[in-house]
Amino acid sequence: MFTRTRCILPVACLQICFLVCLSNGMSDQDIRRLREEVRGMFYHAYDGYMRHAYPYDELRPLSCDGHDTWGSYSLTLIDALDTLAVMGNKTEFQRVVGLILERTNFDVNINVSVFETNIRILGGLLSGHLMSRRMGSKVEEGWPCSGPLLRMAKDVADRLLPAFDTPTGMPYGTVNLREGVPDGETPITCTAGVGTYIVEFGTLSRLTGDPVYEEVALRALHALWNHRSAINLVGNHIDVLTGRWTAQDSGIGAGIDSYFEYMVKAAGLLQRPELMAIFKQAWAAIEKHLRHEDWYLWATMTKGYVTMAVFQSLEAYWPGVLTLVGDVNTAQRIVYNYHQVWKQFGFTPEFYNIPQSEAPNNREGYPLRPELVESLMYLFQATKDHNLLEMAADIVVSIQHSAKTECGYATVKNVNDHTIENRMESFFLAETTKYLYLIFDHDNWIHNTGRSGHAVTVNGRHCVVEAGGYVFNSEAHPVDPGALACCSMRDDDWSLSLADQVALILDPMAPWKGHLGHRLKEEKEDCNSDGKLSYQEASQEVEESELEEAPRTTQLGEGSVVILHGNGKILAATEVPKETKSEGEKPLPIPSASRTPQPQGQGMDESPSVIIDYANKYIEKLKEASEGKPVTSGLGSSSTADGETEVKERHTTHREILVDDDSGSSGIMKKDSVGPRFSSLSEAAERGGNTSGMEAASISPSVSSSKYSTSPGSPRIIPKTPKTPIPPIKKEFVLADLKERLVIDLSSYRNFTKTASYSLLSCPHPPFTRMLNFKGQMFYP
Repeated sequence: MFTRTRCILPVACLQICFLVCLSNGMSDQDIRRLREEVRGMFYHAYDGYMRHAYPYDELRPLSCDGHDTWGSYSLTLIDALDTLAVMGNKTEFQRVVGLILERTNFDVNINVSVFETNIRILGGLLSGHLMSRRMGSKVEEGWPCSGPLLRMAKDVADRLLPAFDTPTGMPYGTVNLREGVPDGETPITCTAGVGTYIVEFGTLSRLTGDPVYEEVALRALHALWNHRSAINLVGNHIDVLTGRWTAQDSGIGAGIDSYFEYMVKAAGLLQRPELMAIFKQAWAAIEKHLRHEDWYLWATMTKGYVTMAVFQSLEAYWPGVLTLVGDVNTAQRIVYNYHQVWKQFGFTPEFYNIPQSEAPNNREGYPLRPELVESLMYLFQATKDHNLLEMAADIVVSIQHSAKTECGYATVKNVNDHTIENRMESFFLAETTKYLYLIFDHDNWIHNTGRSGHAVTVNGRHCVVEAGGYVFNSEAHPVDPGALACCSMRDDDWSLSLADQVALILDPMAPWKGHLGHRLKEEKEDCNSDGKLSYQEASQEVEESELEEAPRTTQLGEGSVVILHGNGKILAATEVPKETKSEGEKPLPIPSASRTPQPQGQGMDESPSVIIDYANKYIEKLKEASEGKPVTSGLGSSSTADGETEVKERHTTHREILVDDDSGSSGIMKKDSVGPRFSSLSEAAERGGNTSGMEAASISPSVSSSKYSTSPGSPRIIPKTPKTPIPPIKKEFVLADLKERLVIDLSSYRNFTKTASYSLLSCPHPPFTRMLNFKGQMFYP
């Protein structure tokens, strides 16, 4: 009877399997398998570097040898240090720290990129220093406010400081580690190269007590903002001696990206509400002038005229930033578009021409970048949506299939045919594998949301470290905000109890709320106008805040483990012995089947059309639920008529990153009610009376505008066998009307900008030589 039914009704059986998979999401077994596969990826590349390339900066994965790229200081080794810690390898972490302290010397006569040295070397040393105790290294008295890696980081920063000696306070792009700024150095620096120092320099100042690093970084960041246009946009390159913009194209991608990222992260890490106020103004301008449907284009900084209708792979960090500031709805829609580009090629090209749905010539490479994975990790922590795990799994499959070599992983030279070239950037070990590992390792200590911490004593004061709230720099080096608060407390201006310290750590993304004992700059100046938080307003909020304090009878000694409640109340504190050797120091064996690419055509059909068909069905179910209609089985869980269940689920989901304040109210994400995105761009007066073709068109929201919601855990079909990447296809998922209007708009305004011939959006040093024409296509000068 059972056999007969199975043979007669195969479609029904498939439907049952479909519904079962949807209800369960990705299984725990699949998640663990992917985590261990990523661990194997990291060690394959790391072992290849140590065996064939160390002490050079980077591995060449095709010739299996090494070469120096950024500074001849064993860059990959320093960049990969904290990834060893994230994966729990204490033995190798301690060995690498010994190698760095013994053999690394920065007193050398070489020119280096100030930007790259800051995020990779300085960030890596600071993160390694803060992880030393957890990784079993013997720390000296006074840690985390002292230590050999911290002293080495200070030495590096001191060698970068001469770059900031300019009339504007904005740094040069290059510095000689021994001699300072080289003779004849160009004063033209990209925006990110000016404004991406506050996380590392602020961390160094807080740990060492020397304010000079934080001050120079803040001066540079504010100088950029002071040179913004009348519509609150910034350009791409600026003269650091005069403050004159030499490239006026504005966007969120290469050459600008991390400037916005660091405003958000430093606002929480350093408790500086003025930085969040600046970001909010910049964000509003970006949404008004650069966003077109669910894409962000490039435009002139003065008028907002479109100059390039392209998506850059570096822009994929933006959904992660939006997640950090709470706009999860927009982040999900944007990341869906970016993932569709990945599905089209198997990778995200450096440039993607949106109207033509293709990668321009000479910009069709993929150097193993981490930005899309980073956004997926932040979004998954916010939503627990298993669709995001599926997207991350696609990335693992593509890299394993096309980029893996005998001794590492190679840059993809062309996403159209998946040819590779002989380079493996250090950020593959620092960022890409780390973010992939963290998205599949849900119990990793990095994800600590205040459940536990470690009590240390510094100068007779008790403070809590390793309690969570880690902030990643632009190279994925995590910083512990508890350690910064521990070292920056002073008897004359801080009176934080342990409970207040925990509240400070667990509320990093709402710095404008204030905390007991916290005060802004001593000069007590306002943060300026236009809705920025003034000192008086911040002080009033501090006075009105009511944080629960731990019982004063609780005595915490060195090495105590503190168990914390979500509102900062200490529940228990116990003494623990010294940490033992961690399990999982070596990668677990990976089944050969999971690491061997399958022939093309096997496995699930994962074409974009299949994803869109499924997503459309799922969205219909969400619409029915929002309208009060009963939800059919198999696509999401049912909810009560008043939406009570949905609110509770959202509260539980977002609590892990949006911690309740002391009043008990939680940050619940609300349904996005924003209409079509072109309405804000139809003001003819701002364009001198000229209305573009895009503005005149009545364009409905794009196909991806409602693909995701804030409801948690939307399920997906899970394949039983590892996926194989599909051959590159030209799949147009941009609305035809939008595509046509963009082409007309770009063709009609050839004189939007005079900056079309500047060196291409180059923060890395030396700059690229390729140029850009008015349509965003590439040519050589």
